[in-house]
Amino acid sequence: MRYFLELSYNGSAYHGWQNQPNGITVQETLEKALSTILDENINTMGAGRTDAGVHAKQMFAHFDTEKILETSDLVYKLNSFLPADVAVHQIFKVSSEAHTRFNALSRTYLYRIALQKNVFTSNNTFYVRQKLNLDAMIKASQILFEYKDFQCFSKSKTDVKTYFCTITKVEWKVENNELHFVIQADRFLRNMVRAIVGTMIEIGLGKINIEDLHTIIKSKNRSEAGFSVPAHGLYLTHVEYPEHIKL
Repeated sequence: MRYFLELSYNGSAYHGWQNQPNGITVQETLEKALSTILDENINTMGAGRTDAGVHAKQMFAHFDTEKILETSDLVYKLNSFLPADVAVHQIFKVSSEAHTRFNALSRTYLYRIALQKNVFTSNNTFYVRQKLNLDAMIKASQILFEYKDFQCFSKSKTDVKTYFCTITKVEWKVENNELHFVIQADRFLRNMVRAIVGTMIEIGLGKINIEDLHTIIKSKNRSEAGFSVPAHGLYLTHVEYPEHIKL
């Protein structure tokens, strides 16, 4: 039987979502908890691969088990077993073909830029000391809708077959001395959101002209785009699935 599991995590202490040999990951932590509680070897598949230090307000993973689960009881047990920086919110049964990665319709990310120094949020936001031209950043972000190929924002040496993504939402808003960038797409490339935000900041600082963004995107060259902002300001906030995904 296959189950979807919804969770959130503070990524500060983890080397990203996906299992790797050289550091503790969220996936490893979750699988260890599931395997211990269910008394069987549990492997999970996540909806995406957040990088080291990136957070998730909403992430989904699926796993298979021979057992018929009392899901609310399992949620309680998992949250008792998991560390404080990982929380499980719900578990529900799906068809055996359902897949957290391939069935996702869209993913939404938030990047938090601090406009004032704040000792209580410094580990979860990126502080920009200089004054930003928000109007220029808003205008530049609308240019993203004109393109599909975002190789210029992708980490080099990735094994993807295509750099095409369909962006469906881009939004800037100011909240409590923070500048929030929200972006939604059907898929994202490695480092894509952080590279976009870094490029927008350079536009906001006047280092890159708005119209130059067209040339940058058409170049398909990562070195033409702006810097990558730090991981600790980035959050996966929503993963959308078809309504019929639940059994």
